Amino acid sequence: MPNAQCPMPNAQCPMPDARCPIPNSRCPIPNIMLLTISTTRVPATDLGYLLHKHPDRHQCFPMSFGQASVFYPEANAEKCTAALLLDVDPVGLVRGKSKSGDRPLEQYVNDRPYVASSFLSVALAQVFRTALSGRCKDRPELAETAIPLTVNLSVLPCRGGEKFLRQMFEPLGYQVTAKPLILDAQFPEWGASPYFAVELQNTVRLADLLSHLYVLIPVLDDDKHYWVGDEEIEKLLRHGEGWLNAHPAREQIADRYLKRQRRLTRIAVAQLAESDNIDPDFVEVSHQQEEEVLEQRISLNEQRLDAVVEVLKASGAQRVVDLGCGEGKLLRLLLKESAIEQITGVDVSHRALEIARERLQIDRLSPAQQSRIQLIQSSLIYRDSRLTDFDAATVIEVIEHLDLDRLAAFERVLFEFIRPKSALAKPSKRIVTTPNIEYNVKFENLPAGKFRHRDHRFEWTRAEFQTWANGVAERFGFAVEFRCVGTEDLEVGSPTQMAIFTQCKIY
Repeated sequence: MPNAQCPMPNAQCPMPDARCPIPNSRCPIPNIMLLTISTTRVPATDLGYLLHKHPDRHQCFPMSFGQASVFYPEANAEKCTAALLLDVDPVGLVRGKSKSGDRPLEQYVNDRPYVASSFLSVALAQVFRTALSGRCKDRPELAETAIPLTVNLSVLPCRGGEKFLRQMFEPLGYQVTAKPLILDAQFPEWGASPYFAVELQNTVRLADLLSHLYVLIPVLDDDKHYWVGDEEIEKLLRHGEGWLNAHPAREQIADRYLKRQRRLTRIAVAQLAESDNIDPDFVEVSHQQEEEVLEQRISLNEQRLDAVVEVLKASGAQRVVDLGCGEGKLLRLLLKESAIEQITGVDVSHRALEIARERLQIDRLSPAQQSRIQLIQSSLIYRDSRLTDFDAATVIEVIEHLDLDRLAAFERVLFEFIRPKSALAKPSKRIVTTPNIEYNVKFENLPAGKFRHRDHRFEWTRAEFQTWANGVAERFGFAVEFRCVGTEDLEVGSPTQMAIFTQCKIY
């Protein structure tokens, strides 16, 4: 692209000028909205299959409010980027719609052609309809696979600032980079703008990413260009399926998406609440009991806990948090270790924490012992300001209960947000255990092909676990070693696999 003010300067744009879909006469681009989606999953050009848009073609799609174009600035095996360029015609939007000669100036002079808004959501839904639905005729298995994706939005309005922007995307596992855009450098008295250049990174299904954008872009903009009625509730629930009901800001999202119409918001929130009809406390406790019964013959749970305590003792950890602590069995062992000064148990289940409190007999402990332990109810995939200043974190038979598309959010909680405050602290530890699916053939009462209990979303082989652990260790600055827990079989390994992460990068 020859013009220096183009949103993709020459230095960054690998597309030859001959392939550029924007004529020179229209550069610089004063009135378009640009969104790009990139992947580095090899072969990266599979992105074309997922989007149902060929990388070698520039395609145009007429919209009621202008025109959308799809093209690929780069497309090779290592990296592929698809661009959605939206040209909004503000004059065409109001032409012929006024019943008198009085046409408000704001209908013609506004930010709609320049920023990501509900116009972009509509374009996403129409241009990428098949991808948004999660279908891919030529690569059906790819459509169900979480892949590394990066989204860039050239101008994203955010009524609420960067903090609100992060509150929307970070709980979904995204790494957010936001650059504030000034209104006008020549007029500083105009103040800061509500606009940001935003980059979002996540390993997620493409359909989920598009759903997140479809819902959250107009939420951030806090406006919609069309009438909002009861049918918008169905759109919100359909595109929010699988993630909105668990989002910590779901009521605020519903309120803004539905243009602050309280009647519609109440209906939407009530229907979201109905989707949570499974009692998480009952599920948490009953599933723990199922797994214990299956593994009781080999005393596997006791072996796991003993192995974890030994690692903690050897590390010299003084402040330990157990994520997914359940009924507190590890906490009870840690209370016996006088060298551990602070012990925190975290679980999403209120009932599990009640059982832990009863079994630990916290109310009967001495004041000194009571000061050493605390129980916190919290989700393991959202950042919690209470979960800081720990030099060790344990995750015992927990990750297999998480949906794979939420694993990235949990990784940030475990490896990024939990860390010692003191720069003089010893390198912090993370201890993760999970079932070895290869060993399941040794359980006589477990049908072939079944997980160890119903709530497991996955169970990994030794190779899969090590691939995951090595990957997160590299991304977050940790070294990792692996150990076996339980009797090791020459063919299928041990029943439990353990990864011990040691922090290398000091923040």
